[in-house]
Amino acid sequence: MRPTFADKVIDFNRNLHYTGPLPAGFYVMNPYLGNPETLVVMQQFYHKYYNDHNQRRFIVGINPSRHGAGVTGVPFTDTKRLENVCGIRMQSAYTHEISSVFLYDMIAAYGGAEKFYKHFYINSPFPLALTRKVNGKMLNANY
Repeated sequence: MRPTFADKVIDFNRNLHYTGPLPAGFYVMNPYLGNPETLVVMQQFYHKYYNDHNQRRFIVGINPSRHGAGVTGVPFTDTKRLENVCGIRMQSAYTHEISSVFLYDMIAAYGGAEKFYKHFYINSPFPLALTRKVNGKMLNANY
């Protein structure tokens, strides 16, 4: 059986890792290693919206945020939008990400998540979250 679009994305995400050098004070956050539920909800999302063989337009965004895809494993999607728009609840975290609000406003204007994800796939050139430590506090370093 030929793998679906969802199968390919899930396989790609499961095998993400970074071992290269980073500048001092910068860190890579792999959402699929830090929280086992992230892998589960990411799979639910891709099976719900991408379980087909359709071609899509590719939207390239900035690296994941530590409050969006850094938690949910779904680009530009915080836990609020994952639950309220996509119908997938994440038990272990509750996050708010400004870019998720913007994206899901755009998705609603397009006709909703089901219609949007049939036509578009979003990811990043570096699909792991980058953070940096400033004055003892972890901040996004995703752009």
